[in-house]
Amino acid sequence: MSTRVVEPTPRVVESPQTPREAGGDRCLVLWFPGWPVTAWALSEGADVHQPLAVVVANRVVACSPEASAEGVVTGQRRREAQSRCPTLRVLPADEARDNREFAAVLDCVEQLVPGVQVVRPGVCALRSRGFASYVGSEAEAAEVLLESVVTTLDIATGRAGVADGLFAALQAAYAGDPVRVVPSGESAAFLAPLPVSRLGDETLTTLLPRLGVHTLGGFAALGPTAVRDRFGQHGLRLHTLASGADPRVVQPRVPPPELVRQIAFEPPLSRIDQVAFTARSTVEQFIAGLSAAGLACTELRIEFTGDLDEFVARTWGTPGMFDAPAVVDRIRWQLQAAAGDQLGSAVTGMRLEPVVVDALANHVPGLFGTGTDERVHHVLSRVQGMLGHDGVLTPRIGGGRWLAERQELVPWGDRPSPASPSAPWPGSLPDPLPTTVFAEPRPVHLLTAGGRGVAVDDRGMLHDVPTQLRDGEERRTVIGWAGPWPIDERSWDPVRHRRASRFQVVDGTGTAWLLVLQGSHWWAEGRYD
Repeated sequence: MSTRVVEPTPRVVESPQTPREAGGDRCLVLWFPGWPVTAWALSEGADVHQPLAVVVANRVVACSPEASAEGVVTGQRRREAQSRCPTLRVLPADEARDNREFAAVLDCVEQLVPGVQVVRPGVCALRSRGFASYVGSEAEAAEVLLESVVTTLDIATGRAGVADGLFAALQAAYAGDPVRVVPSGESAAFLAPLPVSRLGDETLTTLLPRLGVHTLGGFAALGPTAVRDRFGQHGLRLHTLASGADPRVVQPRVPPPELVRQIAFEPPLSRIDQVAFTARSTVEQFIAGLSAAGLACTELRIEFTGDLDEFVARTWGTPGMFDAPAVVDRIRWQLQAAAGDQLGSAVTGMRLEPVVVDALANHVPGLFGTGTDERVHHVLSRVQGMLGHDGVLTPRIGGGRWLAERQELVPWGDRPSPASPSAPWPGSLPDPLPTTVFAEPRPVHLLTAGGRGVAVDDRGMLHDVPTQLRDGEERRTVIGWAGPWPIDERSWDPVRHRRASRFQVVDGTGTAWLLVLQGSHWWAEGRYD
């Protein structure tokens, strides 16, 4: 009787130097050059087909094709770029805007194929195998996706690359015109002639050329042990990328839940109480959707449309989180404020959008009851619900050169409105600021030792030393003073031109005063209690 020994099949472990087998996971990368410029055009509704450039730290980080045609390139200094293209329009950088507008691109792609990974704003990746089998080939898959995004969003241009790994596919997208497909197993050969600067590492980009290594192929030819000993694990990871054996796989993003809710009123509703009652179910669904996602809304945008195409929108804030009754209150308040002015017809639709959300866990009551802040918020919100939006006001510090102008009263939970263009320029005082500010300045007298009033000359200098402050019938000895600080505002406006001097004094009781001299009269603007 013979016994046959069956040897186990050896497991093949893919090494960093071994290219992926044909038919494995392939990566498709979509790249939209100059995305910060495109994001600005999408957010502003402007034409991207003009000389545009986004500048950070006085250097160009993105530009439009029209600017590139005039000689503007990434990395160029702002002055040089403007000399190349005198009509160049310089745009501010805004990372939040770039991320926000790129969501529209992701939506277009995910309508055709799921599982998209965001590499950075302007670049996304996905597995190509399934969609390529559906449309016929990898090149056709890339073309279909590019055409969908470019035509839907009216984007100037886009490029695509397909290769075995994410790094190689990204480099293929850079070389695409508009599509570059690297055959399976040939990523290493495709990457070999590229410069080492493509690795995106400043240290290696500077050091490797000094060692005689100028290309990714030259870097890949170095032994992994020597690279690890010289450059550590980070250098070994970059060596793996240069070898065309990128071990990373596409990590699809999880699409955010749909949190926006809207309702159409059919027939249109003309009474505020009807709108509030009908919208209650939608409001409860809105809050339930947030809760299911583990979120709490702290800033809410409510939009109404009228039967005569009116549009009324407002963003509401709250110190805590919005619940269903609080949202219904905002609906009533917004309609009451807009009735007859911004909204003169029946309401045909409403839209609720969470502008700012927070983790719901941050708003869960504590184990031993709510804290003082939560109780205050609950009471003030109840009072505001009974008295109306303007029934509870809280003080805020706003703009203004004078202290009384900086005091603002805003409804509970609202953000202070931006300063009006006609408001005075904000002024400043040496810290600390007065704790008591008089709504109406109090007339006082600042006197010298001889009983004369202290005066300031045209150059802002004192004629005499102040020794006494008279506040009504009360006389106070001045033991210290500072200033004056001249104020000269609206010199271009003869009607509103105001010229004065500020002065700080300390009386014998240790109380400090902020005084203002206008003409020959002294006024107390505030007191340091």
